[in-house]
Amino acid sequence: MKSSVVSRSWAVFDKNGESAVMDLDKYGIMKRVPIHSRDLRILDPLLSYPSAILGREKVIVLNLEHIKAIITSEEVLLRDPQDDNVIPIVEELQRRLPLANGLAERDDDDDGSQPGLRTSEETDVEQTEFPFEFQALEVALEGICSFLDTQTRDLETAAYPALDVLTAKISSSNLDRVRKLKSAMTRMTSRVQKVRDELEHLLEEDDDMGDLYLSRKSAAPISSPMSYNVVPDLFHDSPTISSKLSRTSRRSTHHGETDVEELEMLLEAYFVQIESTMNKLTTLREYIDDTEDYINIQLDNHRNQLIQCTQWWLPYSA
Repeated sequence: MKSSVVSRSWAVFDKNGESAVMDLDKYGIMKRVPIHSRDLRILDPLLSYPSAILGREKVIVLNLEHIKAIITSEEVLLRDPQDDNVIPIVEELQRRLPLANGLAERDDDDDGSQPGLRTSEETDVEQTEFPFEFQALEVALEGICSFLDTQTRDLETAAYPALDVLTAKISSSNLDRVRKLKSAMTRMTSRVQKVRDELEHLLEEDDDMGDLYLSRKSAAPISSPMSYNVVPDLFHDSPTISSKLSRTSRRSTHHGETDVEELEMLLEAYFVQIESTMNKLTTLREYIDDTEDYINIQLDNHRNQLIQCTQWWLPYSA
């Protein structure tokens, strides 16, 4: 019997944009980051755990299908970076995370400038700055939502023509093809539902969202509570949402550690996206159900015609 081999390869990204691939076992990870062994089991690819975004004292545990990561306020550990589905996440982390310190580096370079004077570019950077852990979380959410949406669109592309062909011609091969597509749709719906449920659960629990503010928790003992402005990239072109986020940021500086409005807006953006994917699957399921009803009606008609023919021939065959 062939045994499954679990990759011990982890990609590590720090907040300065540095990255490396390391070979780490369970104990090596626990030495590097403060994570409990039970949380590591959630990231074991051989174990079937539902999608989860868990905020611990100093880490965020992320299990979103193939995206299995540990996020701290200083670095991200991403499991199995050579996997074909994980490579886009690796590339996106490499592209985005160096921007986490962009504003701080700009401030260091501008020590000789007049205090209180800011260019519009600096203002834009400051408005879009948010904690390192949320930048990494956004990459993961964007990656899984886009991945599931792409697979759903591929399923739609295959399913709708197959259903139309079956409607035009009822045959064993067409029925078998639609049966397989229906099974694939059921599996896809379950996968999307798990991610949707996890985002919905987070949005309903302010305490759970508060647990994801790692930078704020680590800074709390030595500085006054503050919140962060979390602005997804997809909001940059929307002046209405941007202004709303800006107002939210100004309000949140007075609300203390319990304020989670910025994170809530980030999660809502991807909840809307995953909900849209779920709606596509719901529409497809309804189309399949309607097609099945039509096929059953057609089969009933043919059956009734056969019964009528049999009844008509019986007197002559006696």
